[in-house]
Amino acid sequence: MQMSKYRFGQFLLAAVLVTGIVGLSDRVQAQSLPADVAARIDQLLVTESNDSAQTTPVPLVDDETFLRRVFMDLVGEPPTTEDVLAFSLDGTVDKRSRLVRQLLADASYGSNWARYWRDVIMYRRSDERALLSVRSLESYLTDAFNSNTSWDKLTTEFITARGDVRANGRTALIMAQMGRPEETVAEVSRIFLGIQIQCAQCHDHPTDRWTREQFHELVAFFPRVAVRPKRDDGMFNFEVVASDSPIENRSRNTNNRYRGTPEHRMPDLENPEARGETMKPVFFLTGDEVPVGSLDADRRSQLAGWITDSTNPWFARAFVNRIWAELVGEGFYDPVDDLGPGKKCSSPETLDYLAAAFREGGHDIKWLFTTILSTDAYQRASRGRRTFEELPFQANCAQPLRADQLYSSLKTVLEIPEVNATSGRQRSSRSSPRNVFNSVFGFDPSTRRGDVAGTIPQALTMMNSPRINQYATAEKGRMLGRLLQEVADDRQVITELYLRVL
Repeated sequence: MQMSKYRFGQFLLAAVLVTGIVGLSDRVQAQSLPADVAARIDQLLVTESNDSAQTTPVPLVDDETFLRRVFMDLVGEPPTTEDVLAFSLDGTVDKRSRLVRQLLADASYGSNWARYWRDVIMYRRSDERALLSVRSLESYLTDAFNSNTSWDKLTTEFITARGDVRANGRTALIMAQMGRPEETVAEVSRIFLGIQIQCAQCHDHPTDRWTREQFHELVAFFPRVAVRPKRDDGMFNFEVVASDSPIENRSRNTNNRYRGTPEHRMPDLENPEARGETMKPVFFLTGDEVPVGSLDADRRSQLAGWITDSTNPWFARAFVNRIWAELVGEGFYDPVDDLGPGKKCSSPETLDYLAAAFREGGHDIKWLFTTILSTDAYQRASRGRRTFEELPFQANCAQPLRADQLYSSLKTVLEIPEVNATSGRQRSSRSSPRNVFNSVFGFDPSTRRGDVAGTIPQALTMMNSPRINQYATAEKGRMLGRLLQEVADDRQVITELYLRVL
């Protein structure tokens, strides 16, 4: 039998000794309990459905289905056979909540969600060289999620980052856009506020209230930032830098942004050769501003403060909506990165309530996971995507696995060893087996999941991948070969394989 990395045999025996919320920060203890908030969420969803036909939601899943679902969602891989048996034999009433706490305390939780946010940031990169920062980004996020760094702190560190992109994962968001202010602020707004203000870059937003002037006022927080090439021990590299020099010496004939500019100028559409109007840094949601001539550090830290401020409702809503959609299968807003005033929200009272609780608790990420996973909305059986006429959140919506989840599932089932990126000069990790797999199966996590479809290269990879085929054989030393050698009864072998896979 495959041994469990989570040791649920010991987990079961020690169940009566478990108290508190393992892995959650101290600040959550003073916050509303996840179970209480979850119960209120389920009540609000019923109230907001306003269903005259009194449609009955689908039932909650059984323990085995819940076990697999929460493993995939939190640590990105399926439970082992030992996990399944131990959890099935556990007769305590709170075993689901204890399982959630156990997995949130596991190191794989951090790496799973680091990979998710890596894709959120990197899939819309403007330059392939941005991939030089992938390893440092994953490492930074893994540590941050496992130590339960608050979302407002993480956001601030991304917005204010400087330094070597291979060593400092905080620089990845700016590196992904090669330091270009227009692209950077578009991503800052989309990822952290759920507002796609980039549509107002060349004209007033066609469907929202944002103006072209407001977009360029936001850009004015980042003109002094640049991404500069460098060499470390003969290896090509970049660093995010900022200059407060008053001298404007950038060439107009290059798209490389190796130097910043003192101020941002909004292009004159009537006369592209003109210098354009100098823009004052103004935060479009509140009208708060910093003076022209302010230092880079003052601009970016002030912007981060306004974005993460408790009076700004969009910051918490954007994160809650995204995580809810990833776990329940459907967001309150769809797509998950296009909220904003005037956009349709399927259950606004529920989202506002959960976002307020998340905000009041200090933007505690593990608390949010614990709360959502405690709801009936999460624990209901899966169904396909609802039609426009059907009510939201009557079932957990089935969705394709992310590439990392799929690879980790194959790795766990077939016992494929994890291989790190190649050493030496090729330290971008692009040649590792996981990343080769991701290049075929990966997709932008912000894409509507209903729009994600299988491809012919994916089918060919599953059939012909040398690495997968190498470990799917019954040869000596492989999982299947060892199982056939240890277990004589074919029916028992089939049962073991079923538990491993499904």
